[in-house]
Amino acid sequence: MFGFLNKLKGIELCSPLTGEAVELSGVPDPVFAEKMVGDGIAIKPTSGTVVAPCDGKVVQIFPTNHAVGIETSTGLDLLIHIGIDTVELKGDGFKRLVEEGVSVKKGQPILEVDLKRIEELGKSIISPFIITNADEVEFKEYKMGEVQAGETVVLVLKKNK
Repeated sequence: MFGFLNKLKGIELCSPLTGEAVELSGVPDPVFAEKMVGDGIAIKPTSGTVVAPCDGKVVQIFPTNHAVGIETSTGLDLLIHIGIDTVELKGDGFKRLVEEGVSVKKGQPILEVDLKRIEELGKSIISPFIITNADEVEFKEYKMGEVQAGETVVLVLKKNK
């Protein structure tokens, strides 16, 4: 029965960060801006707490803690990438709050990020939020503008299969 309801409403994903949601085309990295990794949105964060955008399982946290992969119960692969070229910071400014393999609930903090430190080190804090297997879904809605981490629905999707 719940699967039926999901098909009516769609799959809802909340913002992983508080700030301003913008289109991917505004990201200063062609890999994200041209949707080579997948489709989604980007957030210009105003707070450094990164939360799970939905219930799921943490399948990957990069050793530098700048990006997290989450798999949803519906089979979507999500990537939360904090900043641009932040892998070069080798973890400076990032603190992991969960480990790979754990289940997370929507709104649960997964990373703490020192946004000021990242900017001091010369990196953009704009943060892509990507569905890496976007070919499996139809994007029904994108929410732009002010968003709250774990609360504002920023993407509504419909599974193709």
